[in-house]
Parts: sequence; structure tokens; C-alpha cells
Amino acid sequence: MKESYKDSGVDIDAAQRAVELIKEHAHSTLRPEVLGDVGFFGGLFQLKGYRQPVLVSSSDGVGTKLKIASLLDRYESLGIDLVNHCVNDILTCGAVPLFFLDYVAMGKLVPDKVVHLVKGMAQACKEVGCALIGGETAEMPGVYAGSDFDVVGFIVGAVEREQLIDGSSIEEGDILWGLPSSGLHTNGYSLVRKIFGIENDRSPLDMTYPELGRSLGEELLEPHRCYYQVLKPVLPIIKGLAHITGGGLVDNIPRVVPKGLAAEIDKSSWAVPPIFSLIQERGKVSEREMYRVFNMGIGMAVIASPAQEQALMGQLPGLRSIGRIVRQRGEERVILKG
Repeated sequence: MKESYKDSGVDIDAAQRAVELIKEHAHSTLRPEVLGDVGFFGGLFQLKGYRQPVLVSSSDGVGTKLKIASLLDRYESLGIDLVNHCVNDILTCGAVPLFFLDYVAMGKLVPDKVVHLVKGMAQACKEVGCALIGGETAEMPGVYAGSDFDVVGFIVGAVEREQLIDGSSIEEGDILWGLPSSGLHTNGYSLVRKIFGIENDRSPLDMTYPELGRSLGEELLEPHRCYYQVLKPVLPIIKGLAHITGGGLVDNIPRVVPKGLAAEIDKSSWAVPPIFSLIQERGKVSEREMYRVFNMGIGMAVIASPAQEQALMGQLPGLRSIGRIVRQRGEERVILKG
């Protein structure tokens, strides 16, 4: 009997259908600097308008939020998550997003699922003027079982050398502000799934909680907020930005604060969204662990001089002063108070 690639679990025709279906969404994001067409072996981008450009790159996934999307059969928000997470990462350096690439791997390639993922990516790319320049779709039976899949994003942005934000000018007395998150974003889902018993059964996701005002599934699929458009006008007066992802406030703020300094945070300065309180109570999770796993309602930390308070507050809706930069004493780089 003659064997074929399809017999081994890889459907080349399905892969080609997926490519054709996603081209329309990718085309809608292209910028004038993009050379060539979607589908070539490499994405071509001609960098223009910079005197001393610094390229800033990042790569990330959406973690086990994938499992929530699979159980609910909703995928567009994952594409939005992926782009927004990557955009926020390079934004901490002051970079403008230029182009984005994706990698989607599945046990069994389902073109419709890929299209929904890419549609979400294209939507998020268009909102920040970023080109979805290419990607890779892989069918990998034996590596991914059944409907299992993974999705990864890669982004490249640019910033003028003199406008690079690296935290080096942060000093004692600077103010720490916080911009609100839209929920869990893309971190802490393995712990959440364990606490609520979410594995292969979607019933826990369909439960409605009064404090949330919607089902748990809807809350957990809320897209990762993008901060690019709101922060872009004030980047010149910002000394440091910390994207609050895995590791929470405790581990991410020290990545931008110079050694010898620490961030003193007043936990009572903002209202922690109900989803985090629900997780903590249901799982009996310690407060310290909550602030290391989750963003606790602060998706981006902004550090600037006290002299910039009026300018920042006037430009950034929802901005809250949550702490200050102090001299480090002992080993702690983040001091939680309140």
C-alpha cells in the first residue's frame, strides 16, 4: 500500500487553504515600507525616517490561556492578546511597532481556527499601525495531541537612539504610576485552571459570578490591553516603563529600576479588580503569591519625575499614582505597603 503525507497526519492541502484564507487579513495591515507580498520566503521591510535607529524586538506566547479558548471555541481574542503583549514589551523601550510575525502549530490543522487567530492578530496590528508581514503554520501530529495547539508572536520595532527609554535616568523621589489592566491579560492561567477545576470540561467557565457581572469564561478571555496609543504622546517625559506580565509587580518593576533603588508601592492606591479577589479567595492564595503571579489590576507601570504629574494625568485616562522610587535597603527591590 502506498503511503502519503496525509496518511501520517499532515494535510498539505489544508495548510494551503489556511494560507489563502489568512492572506486577506495580513494584506489589510501592510505599510508602505513592506516590500513584496505575503507568502514569500522572507518578510521584507525597508526602514525609513530614522537618523540613528535602534531596532527593538520581542517574542512571546499566550500561555495556557490557549486552553480556555479551546474549551470555549473562541480564538480571535488570542490573536489580539499575542500582538498586544508583544507591542507592550517593546513599548517599554519607547519603540514604534513596525512588523509582526506569527507561528501557529497544531496537532491537526484546522484552517478556520487559524483564520480566527490571524483575524485577531490583524485587528490588533491595524490598531497600532504594525504590519503583519508573515508567519508559519505547522501541522505536527505526535507533538500536539488532538486539538492541542500553540501560537507565538515575534515583533520588531524601532526608536531613535536619543529617545530610547531604558530606566537609566530614574532616581530617588520619582513617582510610580499605574495604568489599569483589562484583567489577567496572559499570565497566571495555569493557577486559575487548577483553582477552578478547568481541564477538559467547560462547565466551570460557563458559571456566572455576581462580582464579575459575567461568566468566568468571558472574564478570562478578556483581551490583553495595549498601551501604545495612550502612552505614545507622553513617551518623551517618561523615564521608565514596566509591562506587568509573569512575575507581577514584584518581579517586573526591578527590570527597569537601576540597582540601588527600589519601588515602594501603596497597594491601597487602586481598587483591585474582582477577578483577582475571587481567585485569591477560592484558591486560598497568599497575598505575596498573588502579587508575583498576577498584575493585580495594573498592566503597565510608568515612572517619571514628580514635575511631570500634571502632564501625565492630563493625557492618560485611568492613571493612578501607586508609589515612589526610594533608596534600596536590604534585598527587596519592591516594597508593598498599605
